[in-house]
This record gives sequence, structure tokens and C-alpha cells, in this order.
Amino acid sequence: MARLFIAIELPEDIKATLSSFNAEIPALRWVPSDQVHLTLRFLGDVLPQTVAVLKKNLAAVSFTAFPLTLRGVGHFPTHGHPRVLWVGLEGSRPLLALQQQIESAVTGTGIPPEERGFSPHITLARIKENATAEVTHFEASHRMLSFPAFSAEGFILFSSVLTPKGAIHRKEAIYRCS
Repeated sequence: MARLFIAIELPEDIKATLSSFNAEIPALRWVPSDQVHLTLRFLGDVLPQTVAVLKKNLAAVSFTAFPLTLRGVGHFPTHGHPRVLWVGLEGSRPLLALQQQIESAVTGTGIPPEERGFSPHITLARIKENATAEVTHFEASHRMLSFPAFSAEGFILFSSVLTPKGAIHRKEAIYRCS
């Protein structure tokens, strides 16, 4: 079985800037710059025969390029000890429409629908220990964080292999806008 997710890659300059924040709270598990992305749908383990159908369904997703703007920072969960530090995105109807098409393509393979609502964000770091004060300071320092818009022109089906040194992501299929 393959552990899969679907995501939009970010421009290299944005990934480099986001990765530079890791010096601010060294105790967090920061996402490596080559793995910074916008997850559209996490699938988990998928059988090989389902992967073939999934690739076909995803190839039928139709969309035109649209702008995305990263803005602001926050954490999950919103109450209690932070577990994930993230950068947000400005509201985008084309992004939501694309994500809904992808969700339909995924459920069309027999994979159960996502139970949680889509909350577009870029994961910066995962938080193992209580770092509430550090995260609060980081959020206050970067509350106005904003990047110029970039064009979302495609999405990628990734596989992910978990290792003791972290996940290894591989592009399984690339889908471009119409």
C-alpha cells in the first residue's frame, strides 16, 4: 500500500523564507523546505488497484490557474497546547472549488470522504512539547506576515514514506490546469 496525499507546491522563494523561521523556535520539528506544501487532501494508505483509479479520476479534474496569497500565522488546536504551527491563506473560491473537485475524485475511488472541513494552511512545524509561550511570541511577531500572490497552476499526488529521520515525499503524478 502507498501512503498518499494531494498538494499544491509553493514557489521556491516562499519555501525558503518559511524555512528560515526555524531559527526562531529551534525546539519545534520544522517541516524541511523541500516538503513545504499546501495539502488539498490526505489519503493515508491506499491499495495499488485504487491508486490506478485515483490517478484516472484526478486527471479528469478541470480548473484554470488562480492566485494564492499566504497571509498570517496560527496554530492547531486553537485551544490548549499548540500541536501545529501554520501559515494561513487568503480566502480563495477557486482553491475551494479545486479542493471540492479533488474530494469528489477521491471519493469516486471508494475512499471515504474527509470528515473534517477543509482548512487551507501551510504547516510550518509540529510541536511535541509545551511551547505555548514561544508559539504565542512567534505569532505576535509574524501576525502581519504576507507574501505576494503566486499562481496555482497544478497539483501533485505525492507518496510519503515515514522514516526515523522524517517523511520522504515522492511525486507520483502531476496534474496541470486546463
